[in-house]
Parts: sequence; C-alpha cells; structure tokens
Amino acid sequence: MEEITEGVNNINLTGDLHKKNRIQVSNTKKPLFFYVNLAKRYMQQHNEVELSALGMAIATVVTVAEILKNNGLAVEKKIMTSTVDMRDESRGRPVQKAKIEILLGKTENFDELMAAAAEERDIVDGEEQS
Repeated sequence: MEEITEGVNNINLTGDLHKKNRIQVSNTKKPLFFYVNLAKRYMQQHNEVELSALGMAIATVVTVAEILKNNGLAVEKKIMTSTVDMRDESRGRPVQKAKIEILLGKTENFDELMAAAAEERDIVDGEEQS
C-alpha cells in the first residue's frame, strides 16, 4: 500500500512541474504579445515552455512560436497534434476539436538576447525621463 501512495504522489509532483511551464492559449482573451512575453518569462524560469491551444487558437500558438524562433530566442523541441472530444454547448452534442502542443526550448544565446533587450528598454526609459 505504501508503494502505491508513493507512486501516486510522484505522479502528482511530475504533473504539477509540467503544468508550471504550460501556457494554454485562447484567441479571444489576451493580445498576441501577452503570450510572447509570458513564454519568454517561462523560458527564463524553466528553460522551456509548452504552448497549447484548441481549434481557432492554434493559429495564435503557431504565430507565438514563430515570433520566438525568428527572434532567436527559442528552438522547437516537439510538436504534438491531437483531437479532443468536447461538448458543443449550442447543439448539446459532442464535437471533436483540433489540439496542438508545441514545446519550445531556450536557444544558446537566449539569456544574452534577453539581457540586451532589457538594457535597451532601460536606455529608452532613461531618455524619456530627462
């Protein structure tokens, strides 16, 4: 019995760790660069970030991933696609929604690029005040 409890506790721990660096993207709630900046912060903290979306929000996730890659901040580690059964509220019947999960990792010069961007912001802020 003790082994089972220990196993369940380990499952919960790894599940919680995995969720800490996952961003579930919606295409209605937040602007695109909210997700870009959040992903940068998650990569700073956890070295990688998982972007996840359903249906119409998939385009937003792909765009966020491409912005991070094109700016030299992220490398693609894994892309997973699937379908998820959901209930259609208007018709009350089950529907399948497309799902994507993109795992991104920091590039070698991620920290350097982030430091340069922070320094640039400080210079701009300093000039505006004088």
